[in-house]
Amino acid sequence: MNSLLIANRGEIAVRIIRAARDLGLHTVAIYSELDRDAVHTRMADEAWNVGTAPAAESYLNVDRILEIAKESGADAVHPGYGFLAENSDFAQRVIDAGLTWVGPPPSAIHMMGDKIESRVAADAAGVHGVPGTLEPLTSAEQVQAFAEEHGFPVAIKAAAGGGGRGLKVVRSADGLADAFESAGREAEAWFGNPAVYVERYLENARHIEAQVLFDTHGNGVFLGERDCSLQRRHQKLVEEAPAPGFTPELREKLGELALALGHAAGYQSAGTVETLFADGEFYFLEMNTRIQVEHTVTEEVFGVDLVVEQLRVAMGEELSISETPTPRGHAIEFRINAENPAQGFTPNPGTLVRYQEPAGPGIRVDSGVVQGSTISQYYDNMIAKLIVVGADRHEAIRRSKRALTEFEVGGVDTTIGAHLQILDDEAFVSGDVNTRLVEDSMDFSDLERSTAPTLPEDEELAERSMTVEVGGRRFEVKYWAKVMTAPGSGARVAPRRRAPKLGAKAAGGGGEGAVAAPMQGTIVKIHHKAGDTVEAGEAVCVLEAMKMENEIKAPNGGSIVDLKVQVGDTVSAGAILMVIK
Repeated sequence: MNSLLIANRGEIAVRIIRAARDLGLHTVAIYSELDRDAVHTRMADEAWNVGTAPAAESYLNVDRILEIAKESGADAVHPGYGFLAENSDFAQRVIDAGLTWVGPPPSAIHMMGDKIESRVAADAAGVHGVPGTLEPLTSAEQVQAFAEEHGFPVAIKAAAGGGGRGLKVVRSADGLADAFESAGREAEAWFGNPAVYVERYLENARHIEAQVLFDTHGNGVFLGERDCSLQRRHQKLVEEAPAPGFTPELREKLGELALALGHAAGYQSAGTVETLFADGEFYFLEMNTRIQVEHTVTEEVFGVDLVVEQLRVAMGEELSISETPTPRGHAIEFRINAENPAQGFTPNPGTLVRYQEPAGPGIRVDSGVVQGSTISQYYDNMIAKLIVVGADRHEAIRRSKRALTEFEVGGVDTTIGAHLQILDDEAFVSGDVNTRLVEDSMDFSDLERSTAPTLPEDEELAERSMTVEVGGRRFEVKYWAKVMTAPGSGARVAPRRRAPKLGAKAAGGGGEGAVAAPMQGTIVKIHHKAGDTVEAGEAVCVLEAMKMENEIKAPNGGSIVDLKVQVGDTVSAGAILMVIK
């Protein structure tokens, strides 16, 4: 292996480029037209345009990716996570093209990538899962029949992927049909496959996953567990290693289950076995046949570079370790996402007008952005990952507060404020966590927003600052100003004016009864037609942003007197979707 093509973008592309350079490999990046100036394109030794902004026309364009590999002279492909990382057909095409695939064999990806087939394989290996269906669903009636047999709540899940994408929890028969349709749409958007299945949804369980490594010589090693219980929208928000309160006996049991499953699948490379832990038992969820977003906390605790190990395995080398190392300290990862926690963690794409990462002892930041980067509605809303390490969990928590306070992001709403609130939560501090803790027990509605005010599309805002002294003390004051062009000069200037104040419940304009888009996105479903009567709080349409579906609800009851959008329309943040009087 001499030249590595990274079939991904953002922070994971940057992470892989760094690991490849540590091994002296030439790196080839791909980018969509929207990512032309992205960090990963500048870091790689060379970068190639893979297509237009939509992922289906760029980062999922297999023919173009393989064409670039040939033209660039790359002899290996690393898929990162997401996009094509768990696509067995892509892996096979890479191999058939005479390239080295950095990942598990296509057969293992197929077995574990299909969540239904993986449940069958896991059960055969003695790793039992939550009760669920073992074949794809074709109708909402099948979900209803399963719920009648096993009881609510149930979880409808994408068969071809994971990470909380295409997952809908249904607690009653009301809304079941809509949840089934929505899960299929998200599954299609994320994984190119609308197939879904259903299983019992365990309340108050912990999400515990096991990191494993296998080489091509039959060696396998368990690299401890991660607790990923803190989630919103069924997607991880905070991850840590080791899991708080885990006993050596539980750790050993989990390791045995994970290694047994990996050997049964003929696994190679890095992989993660995800489980739900409840009442002292592990229930198999899925095996992710790729590097995980949260691999960082395992690296920090065990001192192993997992991406380098992936590359070594792909080169035919043996693992650099033969048994589980002794963990050192405690690590916590915080996903810094462009989301508004005050409005249910809704995505908030936009431009980073201010960006400053924290530093110091025990601080690691994995990112693929700089000040001026844009978080686009077309891709994941992650800005960066903050990883904090301490001698123990208490030190890691204290250090995390300092690092999060230092982390400055302006121009979009972020999860930073929510993370700081989580660190003060008694249940989190004590380690008494579960997958419902964030959404059921924490209230983020009072968090202040950090996004720029919404202006008409032909106007542009820039963040400005000035230094003032009050009573001999220095203060830096930040404000927003509209970018303007000086007459006859062509130069852009920003007049000083007071920026609008943004509260946690700031809403779009449009007057009473106006339903405004909370973010930029695409209308994928409209529940009512003009003239229909709706109740306050009733869902009126579905807005897709960053491949996540968001139910837009009526602010008041009345009739829809003006319906301004139709399915397929792309709208900007604050755009009026309909008026209810």
